[in-house]
This record gives sequence, C-alpha cells and structure tokens, in this order.
Amino acid sequence: MHRRTLLAAAPAAALLPSTLAAQTARPKAAAEPGGAGPSGWEAGEDRFLRPDVGGGDRPVGASFASRTAVYGLNGAAGTAHPLATLAGIEMLKRGGSAVDAAIAINACLGLLEPTANGIGGDVYAMIWDPKAKKLAGLAGSGKSPRGLDLATVRSRAKGGTLPAYGAISVSVPGAIDGWWTMHQRYGKLPWKELFEPVIAHAEAGAPVPDMIAYYIRRSLAGFRQPGRGIEEIDNALQTYGLNDGQGPAAGQVFRNPDLARTFRLIAEGGRDAFYEGEIARTIDAYFKRIGGWLRYEDLKAHRSEWIAPHKTGYRGTDVYALGANTQGIATLQMLNILENFDLKGAGFQSALSIHLQAEAKRLAYEDRARYYADPHFAKVPVEWLISKDYAAERAKLIRPDRLLSPVHPGQAPSRGDTTYFSCADKDGMMVSMIQSNFRGMGSGLVADGLGFMFQDRGQLFSLADGHPNIYAPGKRPFQTIIPGFAARGDVPWMSFGVMGGDMQPQGQAQIMINRLDYGLEIQAAGDSPRWHHEGSSETMGEDSPGLGPDGVLRLESGVPDATRRRLADIGWTLGESDGGFGRYQCVEHRVDGDTRVYAAASEMRADGCALAY
Repeated sequence: MHRRTLLAAAPAAALLPSTLAAQTARPKAAAEPGGAGPSGWEAGEDRFLRPDVGGGDRPVGASFASRTAVYGLNGAAGTAHPLATLAGIEMLKRGGSAVDAAIAINACLGLLEPTANGIGGDVYAMIWDPKAKKLAGLAGSGKSPRGLDLATVRSRAKGGTLPAYGAISVSVPGAIDGWWTMHQRYGKLPWKELFEPVIAHAEAGAPVPDMIAYYIRRSLAGFRQPGRGIEEIDNALQTYGLNDGQGPAAGQVFRNPDLARTFRLIAEGGRDAFYEGEIARTIDAYFKRIGGWLRYEDLKAHRSEWIAPHKTGYRGTDVYALGANTQGIATLQMLNILENFDLKGAGFQSALSIHLQAEAKRLAYEDRARYYADPHFAKVPVEWLISKDYAAERAKLIRPDRLLSPVHPGQAPSRGDTTYFSCADKDGMMVSMIQSNFRGMGSGLVADGLGFMFQDRGQLFSLADGHPNIYAPGKRPFQTIIPGFAARGDVPWMSFGVMGGDMQPQGQAQIMINRLDYGLEIQAAGDSPRWHHEGSSETMGEDSPGLGPDGVLRLESGVPDATRRRLADIGWTLGESDGGFGRYQCVEHRVDGDTRVYAAASEMRADGCALAY
C-alpha cells in the first residue's frame, strides 16, 4: 500500500536555507532497507530521515491520511497548537460563543506560536451568523504610519522593494481592535475572561513544540545577520532568546511575563488600552527612540471594518472570500477557471489535474499582481475578476499538453508566515479566522517591556508609479492572509483555511477540489500531497522573481512518480520539496436528522490538533 513517507511531514515554511531544502528533496530512489539514512534520531537533530520507511497503515480512510476527523455535537476547534485548541474548547464549555473561543485561541497562539502571529499583527475573519443565516466579514488590517512619506520609503528600498525587516516595514497592528469589534457584536462571555488562558500560560510557561522551537531559533539567527536593517534586536532576544539568545529547544518551557502584563492591561481596559492607553504610549516612545515612524496618533485612529464577503459557485457549493486589501478573491478566480474542466475525469493526483490547477493559479496571480490593493485608495474591479464570463475567457488560454507562456493579466474594462484556526459553537456560529505578523516572527522589533513583535506587513507595498498598491501614508498594504468558508445556500458547510503567504489561495483551491471533485473527507483533503507554484508576478512590483519565465512547480513527496514525469514532459520546471505547502485547519458542519454534528481536522504538517465535544 502506498503511504506518505516521513518526508511529507516536512515543516511548512518559505525561505528554507539551501542545505535544508536539499535535505527535504524527494529522493531519486528508495534506499535499501538498513542502507542509506541514519539508524537513530540523534539528540539535537531536527529530523530523522529514512526515505525507505513509510507510515503505518490505517484500516479505514485514505491510505495517505494521518488520521480521521474528530466529531462532536456542541462545539469544535482546530488550531496550530494543542493548548490554544484547549483554550477555545474551554470558552465554549463556559457558554461562550465561537467568537469568544476564537479570541481566546488567537491570544494563546500569539504566545505559543510567535513564529506565525501575535498582537503586533493584523487579523481577518469570516463569521457565520446562525440567526441571520449569512456570513459576515471582518477586516482588521492596519495602515501605514501617516508621518512616513513615499520619498522616505523609496530612499530605504532595496532592489526596488521595501526592506523585509525594521521600522520601515511596520504598519499599525490591527488584531486587538479586530477582536474587540467581533466581541462587541458576537461575544457572550465577559471580555476579560477571554485572556485568562494566555495570561496563565505566559506566567507559568508552556513547553515549546518541535516545529515552533525550530522556527524561533531560525528567526533569531536571521535577525542577528548583518545588513538586516533592524534598528535594535536586544528586546527580541530578551523576549524569545532562551539559551543565550539562540532560542528554545524542543520541549523547553517558555515564559513571557511582559506579554502577560500587556494582556492584563488589555483584559481590563479593552481595545483602548492598546490604542489609546499605556500600551500606545509605550509604542510611541519606542519608535521615537529607535528612529521609526509609528506614532500614538496612528494607533488612536485605527478602526477595523465589517465587509461583505465575495462568493462564487463551484460544483454546487458557495465558496466565499474576503476582498478588501487581501488576495482572497484569487481562490475564487482559480475555482471559476477550473470549473470549466473535468478535474474528476482527469484523475486524483494526475499530471493533467495538477497541470490545470497550476495554470489556473498562474492566470489568477497575474491579476492579483496587477489589480489587488486597498479599495479605499484604488478601484479594484472585483466583480469582473470573479465573474464566470471572465473565467471562461481565461480558461480558453489553458492547453492540456503544454504551458501557457508568457502569462499576462486580463485587461479590465475601463471604469504572506501566518496562523489559521477555525471554531464553532452549539448555536451554529462558525468562525474562520486568520492572523499574522507576515514574514515569520515579523519586523524584528519588540517594544520595551510589551512582550510582542510588530508585523512587517508594510513590505508588501509596491513602489511602482501608477500601481494601485503603491505606498502612501495612512494606506493599508496588500495582504496575503485570507480565511476561507463554504456554504450551501443558507446552510454553512466548511470553515477552513490554509496558511502560508502566496500558498494560501493555492491551498484553499486544492482543499475544495479534493472535497468536491475527489470526494475526500476533511482530514484526508488536508493530508493529500500538495503542489505549490512559485514565480508569478508579485504585487510588490517584483515582476522578475528570478525563477524563470514559467516559475517553479514544487510537489510534495507523495505525488506519484508517473505524475512527476508527465509534468516534466509538459514543460514544468519541478523544484525541490521545501516544506512550503501551507498548514490547514477545518471545521465542517453536518446534519444527522435533526442533530447538528461538527467534524474538525487539523494539519499534519504542524504541531496543532483539532478537538470537538
């Protein structure tokens, strides 16, 4: 029986060092038993690699699945850390809403998984309101500092783009106001109760899982490299740098008393404590001290906004995405194009199926680079981009036996690391939520005594004249983080997401295709081997990524050899499996007669888990 190998469990990340990328490459041939590869897992090693050894065999379900979904009647949650999942379940058992659970989860993840998120970043959510029988969208995205002008930004540019780290990349953190806005409408428990779990973990400490420890160590090593442009890193090293600044080892207990104090202020003072109180004044003083631009006035002016999600139909299911300044509609564009092809007939994990999906991605991402931006500053032709007629035109460009080259955006008519989680409550409310500091841990900057790092989301502005996403003071940058949701009429179906920069729309589309075209249940849909195409034009103006005219198509190790050979024959440049295939969580709503049943799944490529009760 074909099984995924240990290689398929490679950690999700972009920008792996070349040495690690080489280690994660799929072997040319299986090693002889007892031959190549280590005979044991040495202390201090991150991986135990035996390419000739597969996983165990489950008696039910997909042969490549790591496990099956968990089921419950009253509530469910899936996150990237077990303690965060438990915090969400605890809030649900107290009588809290799914929004209460989501806030408690997100607060814990900022402490427990600082490599992917934190209160120095932004947040987006889609919330199924069971009373209204409709989906609400929330955009908690912060703006660039009003005192930072385009000329100054351009003077700090490197290679035509904004630097990835330091104060020039920092925009207003939107997470806390996003939580507050959601809680005001949908919360049941008192605000301060939501932060009891994270405060307890921050003070008592929590063991760091293997992958998170690995990425903290890598991030801190990166911050210390010369030429990063980070104004100061002492605070970051003091906050996260156990073991003489190197970072925690797997299983080592991590405490963050500064973050506990910050959360106590937020628990007592609400969003105003962060944006107008002591925390805001500390942030203002810090950026003045290091020569940055974020100010008290920027924080005070910040507000989240409720937005209507966009949707399209795919194989009889409504698939939703947030517009605003995100890449969410790329998922809808891909699915609209692919609806013109018989993916089921092409075959699961076949070369034709993957070829068609990757070509749809390339077409959608050219539009992403050309049109997506903050709609308060640019007119984004969303309805045209997600229309079925436009998708049919684009689908005609795809050929089953060769690559489309070059790829261009459509002509409009005239007129990035992340954490994702999902939860649901006994009343039928479902929350799909995503939160991020953007690139790994973020900008490298931690304000004095606050215990969290600021996002570097501002790097995603373009510096090209006339581009809709060009930098401007008080403007929201293009966002990679996108929650996912699917429904059937006025009945919710799936609250889901796939984390990981440009992988997110690609991953969301693959989940929907695995479910609707290939009939996989929610855990197998996530465990299935994934593809990841890199090299499309970027919204930041990086139109020459350096990966060749057609980019690179990366495949996980579980993709069949025959599929690989055929894709190469078609003309795809196949890259090494580098672990950058995203991380997925999902809660599914089912009905058994008159009874609601939740099924929850969690990503086997991460340290988390799903629970239901």
